[in-house]
Amino acid sequence: MTQDCLNRIALALERMSPAPLHAPSFSEVDAFLWHTSPDQLEPITQVSRVDLDLLVGIDRSRDTLLENTLRFAKGMPANNALLWGARGMGKSSLVKAVHAEIVRQGLALKVVELQREDLPSVTRLLALLRNAPYRFLLFCDDLSFSHDDQHYKSLKAVLDGGIAGRPGNVIFYATSNRRHLMPRDMIENESSSSINPGEAVEEKVSLSDRFGLWLGFHPCDQDQYLQMIKGYCNAHGLFPDLEILYAEAIEWQATRGSRSGRVAWQFFVDLAGRHGVAV
Repeated sequence: MTQDCLNRIALALERMSPAPLHAPSFSEVDAFLWHTSPDQLEPITQVSRVDLDLLVGIDRSRDTLLENTLRFAKGMPANNALLWGARGMGKSSLVKAVHAEIVRQGLALKVVELQREDLPSVTRLLALLRNAPYRFLLFCDDLSFSHDDQHYKSLKAVLDGGIAGRPGNVIFYATSNRRHLMPRDMIENESSSSINPGEAVEEKVSLSDRFGLWLGFHPCDQDQYLQMIKGYCNAHGLFPDLEILYAEAIEWQATRGSRSGRVAWQFFVDLAGRHGVAV
């Protein structure tokens, strides 16, 4: 057998049985991305986020999530949170902004983002974080499940932790456009086609019930939309004529056919580009 053949066999065996995952230096950065194949935590030195003060029209959700996260960061009991509702209204922005505020206050809270498709690997991630001398906010953005998706069963490991329980130094936040994490027609189809419809629906709907904290996000009105844009302008030192600014902003949202925090930011990016202001 040639040396080249032996090397290929060795590489194949290594892929089948990868080396044990070693935790990165959690003291150096505050944010990580979880990857699989192979398992690894990628340190993120610069997180894409906006300041907490720039999130307009979600005051109650902001205050509730901040208080819950502060309690967790200080070692007190806190709930897993599901942020659900209208697209573009700042759900994921709020999670990242709250984390930044916690760090600004001098508390050593780490955020780890994982993708929905990586949920089956979450038990391995929890095992890595369980004994680390830090507290972790596990974050999954845009979480939802289709009718044939079994990933929701893996989510229970995060929320309930199985026989070992969820690590005391880990909390889980998720955002979703759906209150029950799955389409309504999926729930109705499950109810009509199952041998025991009640149990089939209950298994899936109860998944969202495992989140102790639910925060709803609803479409903004025009005043809130304009306040968002004005806030972005003030934060970046851009002070256009308000009458012209508002007229352009209203025309922008009319062409988009929707009004949200995301649309407000997209308008501001266009405005800043026209005025030569970096964002």
